[in-house]
Parts: sequence; C-alpha cells; structure tokens
Amino acid sequence: MTQEILKVKNLRIQFNSSKEKVQSIRGVNFHVNKGETLGIVGESGCGKSVTSLAIMGLLPEKTSEIVSGEILFNEKDLTKSKEKQFRRLRGNDISMIFQEPMTSLNPVFTIGEQLSEPLRQHKKMTKSQTRKAIIAMLKQVGLPRAEQIIDEYPHQLSGGMRQRVMISLSLLCQPKLMIADEPTTALDVTIQAQILELLKEIKNKNDMSLMLITHDLGVVAEMCDRVVVMYAGEVVEEAEIKRLFDQPLHPYTQGLMKSLPSNNARKSKLFSINGQVPRPSEISEGCAFANRCTFAFERCFKEDPPSFNKEMHICKCWLYNSTSEEVKH
Repeated sequence: MTQEILKVKNLRIQFNSSKEKVQSIRGVNFHVNKGETLGIVGESGCGKSVTSLAIMGLLPEKTSEIVSGEILFNEKDLTKSKEKQFRRLRGNDISMIFQEPMTSLNPVFTIGEQLSEPLRQHKKMTKSQTRKAIIAMLKQVGLPRAEQIIDEYPHQLSGGMRQRVMISLSLLCQPKLMIADEPTTALDVTIQAQILELLKEIKNKNDMSLMLITHDLGVVAEMCDRVVVMYAGEVVEEAEIKRLFDQPLHPYTQGLMKSLPSNNARKSKLFSINGQVPRPSEISEGCAFANRCTFAFERCFKEDPPSFNKEMHICKCWLYNSTSEEVKH
C-alpha cells in the first residue's frame, strides 16, 4: 500500500485586513505519496504558493489564519503546531526552494554562512564538519569551485548558480519532503533543463517526495507522477500525469492545455482563456470558473460544484454530475 507522507484536508485560509476578511484557500484537498513527484498547477493567484507557505508554517501571523482543515505530515497535524515545533521541522524534514534565489539569499552573508544555519540548528556539527558538508553538497548539485564559492556572496554568482545554492540549502539535512515553488523562474531554457534534471536525480537518489509548484505544463509533463490543478483557491482536477494529458476533464485544464504552443503555432493564433482569475473577494455563489467557461450553464452560476471521481480522475465540475461518483472528503 502506498504511504501518504503529506495529506491536506479541507484547508481554508483567510486573510484579514481593516476593511474585509477574504478566504484565498477554499477547501483544498490533496496528498503526496512517499517517493513521488506531485505537480501543483495553475495561473498566478490560484493559491499554489499560499498553500505551500501554510505547509511550512510561514503564513503571516497578523494578517492570515487557517480557518479550518488539516495538514497531516506523517499523520501529525501541522495546523496545531507551534513555531518552536515548525523550527525543528523546517529544513530538516520538510524543505522549500523559493521562487527567486536572489531575494531568498541574504546579500550580506557568504554562501557558507547561509548554508551552515540548518546544519548548526538540526545536526549540531562542528565548524569544520559543517564546512566539509557544505562543500560536498555544493559539489553534489554540480557547482564548480565549491571550495571558493562557499566564501563568496550571492551577487558574485549567476542566476543558475544561485538556484543550485538554494537546492543545496534545502537538501543539507536530507528532508523527506521538498517543496519547489517555481524553481526555474527567470532562468534561461538551458539552465532550466539542468535544474529540473538535477531535482529529478537528487529526488530519486534520496528517495524523497517532491511537491513541484509551477504554471508550466511542459515542466509538469517532464517531472511529475500526478498533477493537481488549482483555480481560485480550490483543487479543480487531480489525476495521474498520463491520464491528465490524454484526457483533461475540467474546462480550465482543457484551456491550459490549449494554451501550450504547438508545432503549428506559426500558422494559427495562440489560444488564451478569456478573462482572469477572480480575486477572493470577487467570488460569490456558483463555480468560480463559470464566468470564463465556454461550457457554463445556469446551475454553474448558482451552485458551487462538489468534486466528482471519474475512474480515479477527480474533477470539480457540474459536467460530470451524472457520469461520476461524488468525492466525500
């Protein structure tokens, strides 16, 4: 039986301001199995990064709160964990690669100083042991001159090299789960391919689970075992990678697929989904995608659809009401 290392159940996250309270994450459900790569896909503003920050316990305390739901890591509910418990967990059992390596690395500290922190906190190594471990990890992720780079500053490295440093930082304590949030953003195509291949190699070598957040379906096809499609703070579709690409069910997923450039792109106009992702405060009754959907009918604007299971393929759309079984979370 496949072991679930992470399970998110009916997660709802609310952001508070002086003017209003809005739910940006509205009942998210998904899981990550041990040793697999799960892709989280969707446009900007769909809730992918907010969900990952909740898993890491990094949501802003003053302006956000988890209204309901559970985040089970090895069957322990992280929503009930205190900051002290998260500090033992972060970088040790769960690590994260953030979107922009230049802003994630502190410009006033050397690479060695920044990479030594998780080892000091979790492994209690001596100074010489820490330096040796960092150099070994920098070499493992393919960085040349590791003995020199450890004493250099982030601005002295290229974008690809900084991203490899971020991968080193997330791997130092050999985590069970790595969350990669747009790990190839702002990198050129060649470096992007190298980083993705590196992630795949390290994940397989360490028998690690990987949660890959991206808007690039090409990256998903290359890297993932299963895919979760998010829209407006909800999971609208979930399936194994081959099934999703062979037969996307949700109109939003179909639109994302049509948006991919093809060999005939020069001969035809590139497809785009009309409209944009609604703000949380703009979502009322009915399906959040209804205003952009070419298949929408009257019920879509009045009732929010539940998730339906169509032959192990989960889809949150009224189109499958009569042909599929409703999912009970």
